[in-house]
Amino acid sequence: MQKLILNLKEKFKKAVQKNKAYYMLFSGGLDTSILVSLNSQIKAISVSLESSGEDIYYSKLMADRFHLEWSHRVVDIDEALNAIPTVIRSLKSFDPAIPNDLVVYFGLKFAKESGVKEIMTGDGADEIFAGYDFMRNMKDVEKYINRMTSSMFFNSNRLGNLFGIKIKQPYLEKELLDFTLKIPVKFKIKKEKGNLRGKWILRKAFEDVLGGEIAWQSKRPLEYGSGMSNLRQIITSMVSDDEFNKKSKLYRIKFFNKEHLYYYEIYKNEVGEIPIPTGNEKICPGCGAGMEQKSFHCRVCGFVLDWRKG
Repeated sequence: MQKLILNLKEKFKKAVQKNKAYYMLFSGGLDTSILVSLNSQIKAISVSLESSGEDIYYSKLMADRFHLEWSHRVVDIDEALNAIPTVIRSLKSFDPAIPNDLVVYFGLKFAKESGVKEIMTGDGADEIFAGYDFMRNMKDVEKYINRMTSSMFFNSNRLGNLFGIKIKQPYLEKELLDFTLKIPVKFKIKKEKGNLRGKWILRKAFEDVLGGEIAWQSKRPLEYGSGMSNLRQIITSMVSDDEFNKKSKLYRIKFFNKEHLYYYEIYKNEVGEIPIPTGNEKICPGCGAGMEQKSFHCRVCGFVLDWRKG
């Protein structure tokens, strides 16, 4: 175990050096905190909706511990709502994960205004270290991780292109990624003090540096940690039941909810028609868009196929 941890730490140091940047999109979560601990000279940028969400607490805690130069970008509700068309146009997607993307959008917008050319993110950690809550009780987690990592794509790259900022992603550095994929799942999902934890080996490897409160904090999706999830209820209230029922029949798209319809109508106005499958692509059963054969997540509408069959 100790040898595995030492090797993992060494791979991380190399990955951070190869993806060095002077700025980071920072949530105060485990993944970005590890990167900060390996480069405490980095300047951190955090985003929240009207100072809500837990990210502020954890980001400040880490900023104080490592004496970081930390910037907190506060976004108001109208500003967030007004940015949705730009985000949808840039991503060419009406995936309901838009609140997550808004956090990245405003972080990169702030970075651009500060003259930043390159920025580091924690993209990929949850995927390769089994950090998502649904993975903890999943069968064939190892197969799922291998399948997912074969078609990973992060919207931070597209949003980076929008602002002309290069996105640095240490967790996706090939040497670290290859090493991580060989770590047995039993070290990624494991009980700690009676609780089943994802990213167990990652937490264990860096708890001495980060401290227990940071290392063993619960998984916090970006939209919740930043407070952007509060937009969901606001957007839902903007679509009546009657409108949702009528337009669900009109558009012939499998909308998840009213919010999904709201995003689609913006997509239709900003992007246009849904792209039909080309070449060897398969058809998304949710919206009819083309999907890569190996993918089980539609980048256009967010529909998720059964990964064992899709």
